[in-house]
Amino acid sequence: MNDPADDAPDPTDGDDVPDPTADGAPDPRDEIDADTDADRHEYDPDAEHAFPDERLNEVLAHLESDEEVVAYLEAQNVNPVARKGYNDHGSKHVEIVRDRALRLYDLLKSGGVEFNGARQQGLDEADEPVVVALAATLHDIGHVVHRDDHPYYSIPLAADLLDDLLPTFYGAADRVRVKAEVLHAILCHHTEEQPLTLEAGVVRIADGLDMERGRSRVPYEEGGRGINTVSSQAIERVSLREGDETPVQVVIRMNNAAGVYQVDSLLKAKIDGSLLEDQIRTVAINTHSDGQDGNGSIVDRIEL
Repeated sequence: MNDPADDAPDPTDGDDVPDPTADGAPDPRDEIDADTDADRHEYDPDAEHAFPDERLNEVLAHLESDEEVVAYLEAQNVNPVARKGYNDHGSKHVEIVRDRALRLYDLLKSGGVEFNGARQQGLDEADEPVVVALAATLHDIGHVVHRDDHPYYSIPLAADLLDDLLPTFYGAADRVRVKAEVLHAILCHHTEEQPLTLEAGVVRIADGLDMERGRSRVPYEEGGRGINTVSSQAIERVSLREGDETPVQVVIRMNNAAGVYQVDSLLKAKIDGSLLEDQIRTVAINTHSDGQDGNGSIVDRIEL
């Protein structure tokens, strides 16, 4: 997520931003007060899920002890951070993306969404979250080659790791099919590529959900002041919850209207073309002061 030019167009221009003061609009304070599930949604293998999780839990335990995978997740941060001055793309980014991908997948399954990737390959429902988790874990390892075009470098590297990992859990035919679905999801986290499966769409969106304040700390402290960097400092919290009208509602709390750029230009670009546009509703809530002494905070709600 490199820093766009300072003169990038204002994403709030246009007629597609609802008026938060319009009659009948929900009170933004209600959504803030109701945000009781606002942690980072770490995946809990012991929790109840809307999908069969035994196979996923076995794969995740294996990943945590795989020395080569762990080494890749550490090494992949050198090019984007140390050499290019971009935001974190290492093990912490992967942890956040994987947790949010599984949270998103769980909410979609709970909402009755039927996934097509594993099913069309003749795999089991239990393989859907495995595909999501493996793709989320390995989607950025191409950074060890170069930051530029890293999704394409991730494919051969992930393929080698999957050849070592999958025989523990699958026979030859299913290994090929799981590998194919994981590689497709890895490739399509890149906005230039078109997801053909909902599993790939979940990974794509989850990658864009790593946007909370501090996640662009390195370029900001090194002097970056482009709109991407400045807007990322405004994002305080990202929460995934069950929606009223859609299976998933993404609630983004920010303290400055500049955060709209981060949401509209980065996250929206991930949602568009994900095959999940109709299943996810995104609400940005801006809490800020009008600068007048004693007036307290103002709350704006923008639906994107």
